[in-house]
Amino acid sequence: MINSIDTNIYNSIFKLNSELTTLIMAFISHLGSATILIMLCVVFAILQKTRKISLLVTLNLAISYTLNSIIKLIVARPRPNVLPLVYEEGYSFPSGHAMVCTAFYGFLIYITYKNVKNKFLKNAIIYGLNLLIFLIGISRIYLGVHYATDVLGGFIIGIVYLVLFIIIINKVKSKKIENKKIDSKLKNKNKEVKNKIVK
Repeated sequence: MINSIDTNIYNSIFKLNSELTTLIMAFISHLGSATILIMLCVVFAILQKTRKISLLVTLNLAISYTLNSIIKLIVARPRPNVLPLVYEEGYSFPSGHAMVCTAFYGFLIYITYKNVKNKFLKNAIIYGLNLLIFLIGISRIYLGVHYATDVLGGFIIGIVYLVLFIIIINKVKSKKIENKKIDSKLKNKNKEVKNKIVK
């Protein structure tokens, strides 16, 4: 049944085949490559005023990429048995582009939601990045380097990972704020004790 789903989706998408479509799909796919994502991390680090956010963006990319590589080795699913339009090495499931881009661009969506005040700009970035993630997944099927189920699996695993990543960083952040409050209270108490002793 999985093979049937993969074949039907691939055939449906590949009906769009043309030189122009291939160029567009190859370009979109490239936006999910390791080179582009690393470059975006560097740009983000330069533009961001707060170092914490840029470090989290880089950490998120490193963890999601490593996790994807581990899962690929465990599952060890071969690439599709079709003539690919671009060359790719390694195993097929889950799609690294789909999974890592869901985690990476998804985290940028989260940062945008939390920090961008302008409603129009916020919505434009969020919808734009969501569309990009989807199109990157479609491009991998069109180019013949992944099954549809590889891409779907990448999306699902990427979302689950991203939710856990955000939960963890928020808990760590809350813990630090709580510790600061406790330290502040202790300092105030120490000052009160010192003032009493002086008196």
